[in-house]
Amino acid sequence: MVTATALVFMPAGPAPATASKPFRLDDLFGPPRKRGTVHTAKVPLPRPRPAEAPQAAPDNAKAAPAAPEKTAEPATPKAGESRPSEAKPPEISACRQALTEEIAIAPSIPDIHGPGGCGGEDLVKLEAIVLPDKRRVALTPPATLRCSMASAIADWVRTDVVSLTESLGSEPVVLDNFDSYECRGFNRVPGAHLSEHGHANALDVRAIKLANGQSLGLTDRTIPRDVRERVLHSVCTRFMTVLGPGSDWYHEDHIHLDLMERRNNYRICQWNVWDPLPNVAPLMPAARPDEAPPREVAGKASPDKEDADEPKAREEDKPAPAKPATKKRR
Repeated sequence: MVTATALVFMPAGPAPATASKPFRLDDLFGPPRKRGTVHTAKVPLPRPRPAEAPQAAPDNAKAAPAAPEKTAEPATPKAGESRPSEAKPPEISACRQALTEEIAIAPSIPDIHGPGGCGGEDLVKLEAIVLPDKRRVALTPPATLRCSMASAIADWVRTDVVSLTESLGSEPVVLDNFDSYECRGFNRVPGAHLSEHGHANALDVRAIKLANGQSLGLTDRTIPRDVRERVLHSVCTRFMTVLGPGSDWYHEDHIHLDLMERRNNYRICQWNVWDPLPNVAPLMPAARPDEAPPREVAGKASPDKEDADEPKAREEDKPAPAKPATKKRR
């Protein structure tokens, strides 16, 4: 029935079949497709190996080490083109540039980021201060400080301390560092506000040692008062905080210096320069000088009076006679 329907509606186009070529249904709809037919495509063959190519190594031969690859050279930018940005070196602070080896031996150290906000940036290890005549004042031990604090310490020693020791007939050689960077609260009290020592912004100084062997203890009451007062005036002029004897009992044996920033540049200077201790009287009397006049000696009694008193004294010294023993009644 399908074939008959197709013949009825077939358009009048194709010529009738001749006796030599019978009419086929494939002439209308084309050859039927078989399911699962694989259509193959022509694959291009590789080009022949060029004659100048190196010979391939056999399979059992070891692979030769590969030649290092040449780094591509940056192309020269053409006119109007911008050169790609290059990696910039780390920025050096103005303080670090000013604190040269002619002023202090203070190598830079990595930034510290400790717990609770401890640490700081632009840090140095202050090992020694170079005086204008190239002599050095060592810090024992070396102090870990911010560059700004290290620069202030160096300027103080090079100017004020040198002037002070010259008036004493000597020169500074050592600055006794009692404490520098330490992650702690005020006065090492647990839970207290973070100290400037925790920010590497403070230095505790105990003494200044001179070339003649003398040690100027800043809180030593045997040091002349005027010397300690000169140190007091110099540090209170340069630093934002100065704590010493009289501020609290934590600073009775050293001087605390820092550069803490406060509102309106408020400064704290609490250091009582005590008077020298009074001389304590020795336990034994001093030796009598040779030029002292002879001491007066009490006169002796007359011989007659001494002889008259002697028998009486002897009689008084005799023991009392013993009483005779009494017989007891039974």
